[in-house]
Amino acid sequence: MSGNEALTKYAGAFIDELAKSGVKKIVISPGSRSTPLALLAMEHPDLDCYVLVDERSAAFFAMGAAKAGKEPVAILCTSGTAAANYFPAVIEACLSRVPLVVITADRPHELRDVGAPQTIDQVRLYGNFVKWFQDLPLAEVSGTMLKFVRTVSARAVHTAKQNPAGPVHINFPLREPLLPEEDFFSGEMPAAPRVVFRDPVMTLDEREFAALSSRLPEKGLFICGPMEMADDRFFRSLLRLAEALHYPVLADPLSQLRSRAPEHSPLVDSYDAFLRNPDVRRSLKPELIIRFGAMPVSKALHFYLQEHGEVPQWVVDSGRGFRDPAYGGSEWIYCDESVFCEEMLKHPAPFRTAGEWEGTWKSMNARAKKIMAEIGGEEGIAEGKIFYHLPEFLPDHAALYVGNSMPIRDMDSFFFACQKPVRVYGNRGASGIDGVVSSAMGASLFHPHTYLLIGDLSFYHDLNGLLAAKLYGLNLTVVLINNNGGGIFSLLPQAERPKHFEALFGTPTDLDFKHAARLYGAYYACPETWEEFCGTMAKVRDMDGLKIVEVRTGRKRNAAIRKGLWAKVSREIAGLPREDGR
Repeated sequence: MSGNEALTKYAGAFIDELAKSGVKKIVISPGSRSTPLALLAMEHPDLDCYVLVDERSAAFFAMGAAKAGKEPVAILCTSGTAAANYFPAVIEACLSRVPLVVITADRPHELRDVGAPQTIDQVRLYGNFVKWFQDLPLAEVSGTMLKFVRTVSARAVHTAKQNPAGPVHINFPLREPLLPEEDFFSGEMPAAPRVVFRDPVMTLDEREFAALSSRLPEKGLFICGPMEMADDRFFRSLLRLAEALHYPVLADPLSQLRSRAPEHSPLVDSYDAFLRNPDVRRSLKPELIIRFGAMPVSKALHFYLQEHGEVPQWVVDSGRGFRDPAYGGSEWIYCDESVFCEEMLKHPAPFRTAGEWEGTWKSMNARAKKIMAEIGGEEGIAEGKIFYHLPEFLPDHAALYVGNSMPIRDMDSFFFACQKPVRVYGNRGASGIDGVVSSAMGASLFHPHTYLLIGDLSFYHDLNGLLAAKLYGLNLTVVLINNNGGGIFSLLPQAERPKHFEALFGTPTDLDFKHAARLYGAYYACPETWEEFCGTMAKVRDMDGLKIVEVRTGRKRNAAIRKGLWAKVSREIAGLPREDGR
C-alpha cells in the first residue's frame, strides 16, 4: 500500500469520525504539515470549513461559534508556533467551559528535538488547560489502527462536550508525502459513528432534595452568574422556584436572565449600584445563598459575599467544578441546574409567603435603578448611556457580544431587565481583551443580527478578526467605544498616581479606525451627537455585512459620571427601610 493511500485512509477516518460524532464546523489555518487533514476536511460533505490565516484569531473565532452554537467546533493548524498561537483561546475555552477540538499537525517523531524547522515540542503543549490529550502514532491502515483513530476522534468530541465542556488536544504527526488521494469521501463510508457515548443527567436522590428543601430559610437569595450556554428550561425553572420561595435573584448580565424575566419577576439587576454601600451590604445579611454559574462581574457583589462568608452558600454546578474565588461555598451540589430547580419545587418549603426580606431587595433595586437610569438623559454621548438604550437599538433575538474591561461593567450597571429577547456573550473565563472581535465573528455564524460592544484597545488587539467578515460575508455590527486608552484604570487606584498614569495605564494610541474599516471593506460611521448615533444605529440595523460605528468619548468625563451616580445611589438608598430597622 502506498504512503498516500495509508495516509488518506488514516487521516480520512479521523476526519469522518469527527463529523459523525457531531462536529459540523472546522476552522483551518493554512500550513504545509496539516495538508492532508485540511484537504480531507474541505472535501467532507458534512463539514463547514472556514479558513483563517491568523491562528490566534481562528481559535477565538471557533470558540465564539462553539459558545453560540452550543456544540463542539474543531480547529486545525500546522506545526510549530502556529499551535502556540492557539493557546489564549484554549485557556479561555477551558475557563469558560466551551467545547473545542484542537488538532495540531506535527512533524514525525524522528524530526522532533533535532533542530528540524517549524518544529517545537507540541506534546502536552497546553498543559492542564485541556481536558484530554492524545499524541497519535503515524499513519497505519491495519483494521486495529483504523478503529483506534476513529475511536480517538469520537472520544475527543465527546470529551470536549461532556459537562463541564472544554478543549481537547489531538497532536497529529504526519510524514511526507503529505498529499492525500483525491475523492476519498466519494467511496463507501461507515453510516454511523464507530463509538457512541451516552451520559446520564446529573441528579440527586429524592430524599436529598427533600432534606435540602427542609433547610430552606426565610431570607434566601439566588445569585446567577454567567450562564451563556444554559437553555431556556433552566431560566424558567429558576424563576418559578424563586417566585415560590420569594427569594430575590441577583442576575449577572451574562446570566441571560435580564432579557428573559417577566416584568414582575424577583429579578434584581441594580445590585452592583446599591451594594457599593458597606452599610447596605451589612444590613442585607441573608440566611442562605444559592449560586448558579460562574462568578458575576460585580466587585460590589464579591465584597458582599466575602463579608457574609459565614452564611451557608450552596453552589449548584452540573460541571462538578470549584468556581468560588470568594471562598463562600459551604455545600457543592453537583446536579443539573434545571433538575435542581424542578425537584426543589416538588418539596414544600417552610416559608412560602412574601415578607420584608423580598420587599427590601425590591425597593432598593427599584430606587437604585431609577437613579442609575438618569444616565439615559445625560447630555451628548456617554458610555453608560449607550448601554442603557441598547434594547431600543437591537432587533428581537439579536446576539450581543460584550468586551471586557469597561464594556462588561457598563453592561452590568446600565443594561436593565427588558422584554427584548437577546443573547449576551462575553469572554469572562480569563477576562482578557484578546480575541473578542474574533469570538463575536464566530458567534455571528449562529445569529443573523450580532452586535459587538468593545473598547478601542480590545478592538485594536484583535483587528485581524475582522477578516472573517470579509471572507465569509458575516453580519456583525461593531459599536466601538473609543476613549483612547484603558478607561477602566480611571476607576482604579492607579488613577491616583498621575505621574506615569498615561504611559502605563491610560495608554492612548491615537489610532484612526476608519482606515481599518476601509481595509476590511466595512461600513463606517463616527457620529458626533446622540441624535446622529441613534440615526446610525437605526440605519445599520437593516444592513448586511460588517458595520463599524465608532463613538469617541472621554475617559475622565465618563469616570466622573459613573462615580456620581454610584455616590447618589449610596446616599439615597440609605433612607430606605432595611432588615435591621435602620
